[in-house]
Amino acid sequence: MVETSARLLKLLSLLQARRDWSGAQLAERLGVTLRTVRRDVDRLRDLGYPVVARPGVAGGYRLEAGTAMPPLLLDDDEAVAVAVGLRTAGTVTGIEEMSVRALAKLEQVLPVRLRRRVNAVGEATVSLAHGGPTVDPALLTRLATACRDRDALRFDYGRADGETSRRVVEPVRLACTGRRWYLLCWDRSSEDWRTFRVDRIASVPLFAGRFPPREPPSEDVAAYISRAISTAPYQYQGKVLLHVPAEVAAERVSPAAGVIEARDADTCVLHLGGPSLAEFPVHVARIGFEFEVLEPPELVDQVRRLAEMFGRAAGITR
Repeated sequence: MVETSARLLKLLSLLQARRDWSGAQLAERLGVTLRTVRRDVDRLRDLGYPVVARPGVAGGYRLEAGTAMPPLLLDDDEAVAVAVGLRTAGTVTGIEEMSVRALAKLEQVLPVRLRRRVNAVGEATVSLAHGGPTVDPALLTRLATACRDRDALRFDYGRADGETSRRVVEPVRLACTGRRWYLLCWDRSSEDWRTFRVDRIASVPLFAGRFPPREPPSEDVAAYISRAISTAPYQYQGKVLLHVPAEVAAERVSPAAGVIEARDADTCVLHLGGPSLAEFPVHVARIGFEFEVLEPPELVDQVRRLAEMFGRAAGITR
């Protein structure tokens, strides 16, 4: 019985590691006959694992999704990664309790050597609450499913001015900046692409029919969403040349604070947006790189006035 159980676990691990296996391949890896493989597959099915057998020369076995969640087999690194992820699950406010329950189940069966690795990360990590808006995990799941299945949705949306509007949208992508979640979709009301803050969706999204495949508005969806939330909504926009490579600037500029565009190997352009040009010089200076203002000309005047103000504060006279 012990030998059979160990073999079943090894068979399950093989089926999870690769999508398709022939019977001969499984028999060779397990050191058994094809008949034993078929019996073991039947045992896994009895335990709730949906193992599908495909006949023919190109046939074989495949572990597919079922109607219930069966136990999973994880290797050492996968188990540690899942445990660390559960411990630091703070991106979505509202899943803390579920994360703790799942982590308790996982740590209960973790070997001591792996539990030490997980604990080391936990002891060395400090959680800094970012005070982001609450997002219901069920809502995120609904939106992600709609993106996958091309389900149009109808929901009430709370605008920045406090008014609520009814929207019918065709969801394409979800994006997270670390503090907020955004939904990129085709808005049927405006007949244009829109990016909505998920925490402002004020009602349960209702199914509004299926929509045909729609190409995203840009090949670089992440950059498009970043531009939509950081620059496009604002009255004032500016461009600043940073004297560092794009990948270096991206380490300090949040996607919600600006869009980085590579110019050459040593410089990049930062696109900014805001309610006032007066905010731009301080924001760029805080990033900490040498920069030049490209546009608009009014931003040059703002930088000059601010430089003179700081000069006087430091006792520098001209």
